[in-house]
Amino acid sequence: MKNRCSTIFKITLLTLFSIFFTENGFTQAEEDPQYIYVCNQGSASVTVLNAATNEIFETVDLQELGFSANAKPHHTIADADGSHWYVTLIGENRVLKFNRNNELVDEATLKVPGLMTMHPSSERLYVGRSMSAVNPPQSFGVIDRANMELLDEVGLFFTRPHAISTSPDGRWIFVGSLSENQILTMNMETEESNLTNIPGSTHTFVNFAISPDGENMVATGQVSGKLLFFDITDPLSPQMTGSISVGAQPWHPVFSPDGKKVYFANKQDHTVTVIDMESRSVEAVIEGEGLAQPHGAALSNDGKFLYVTSNNLDGMYNPRGAEETQGLPGTVTIINTETHTIEKVIEVGKYASGIGTNAR
Repeated sequence: MKNRCSTIFKITLLTLFSIFFTENGFTQAEEDPQYIYVCNQGSASVTVLNAATNEIFETVDLQELGFSANAKPHHTIADADGSHWYVTLIGENRVLKFNRNNELVDEATLKVPGLMTMHPSSERLYVGRSMSAVNPPQSFGVIDRANMELLDEVGLFFTRPHAISTSPDGRWIFVGSLSENQILTMNMETEESNLTNIPGSTHTFVNFAISPDGENMVATGQVSGKLLFFDITDPLSPQMTGSISVGAQPWHPVFSPDGKKVYFANKQDHTVTVIDMESRSVEAVIEGEGLAQPHGAALSNDGKFLYVTSNNLDGMYNPRGAEETQGLPGTVTIINTETHTIEKVIEVGKYASGIGTNAR
């Protein structure tokens, strides 16, 4: 009788906890923290930040896993549920897969991998080529995330592919060239494709970002110093609808969760630009501590914090006044998106570059 009463008590207690969490809007996914993954390209490591605390959770040392000091981790991306995350290694020609506990579980081989994007509902991971490669393959890789099998290397019509993004429904992929003003659109289900030529002087497309509703795309032009706007309601034929001059060398753009803002770093100006998408104008230019050759951008899932990595190869961030700049750390600058103010600077490994988080 005593054991039965104890069992009934435990069941009742669990039920009460379940009701409490359900009524207060908690789910299992929300109990798992959002993590931000930062590539330290000069340190062969990846820094993992906890977005709930804005603190370093762990640093994954790739040399301890058997990779070289020249592994050059460049870009990261994570599954929507946070179960796995992926990193490209330029120096090892590898794409690595880690689980939520930051344990290496699998890898794929791909020459000079660069930026990544993924299909939101299938296991497809699309991988571009590194900007640092002198003569990279004219293709992008298609990897099955489940087993990290390289399924295909899709040929392109232009040289030096770099910018890469997928539509929210996963049907369309957009790939841009560093050397030519061209964007390839491809339907990944039917393989229908189209090449769009963009007028004007060379932009050197660093990367794209697509609005949550899938109707608009922006592109950053490293050489032109412009942000370009595209209507992609007809994804096969992106229509350029305008451009604005921004800071020197605009880098990786990211849309706010509501699609009203776009954020990106200006590497040569050591600033971050905030774009109002309704007016298509510069809302703010943020500068200050920690922004030293800023590179990648990622947002907290609630959109309240922007995380910006900085290479800091020129030693602009040097709080200790060191004479030798080669050993200075990279940074992650955390910006309050409501006030446009810098709330915190976190020092990470050398040459902090790509940054990623759970895909929304």
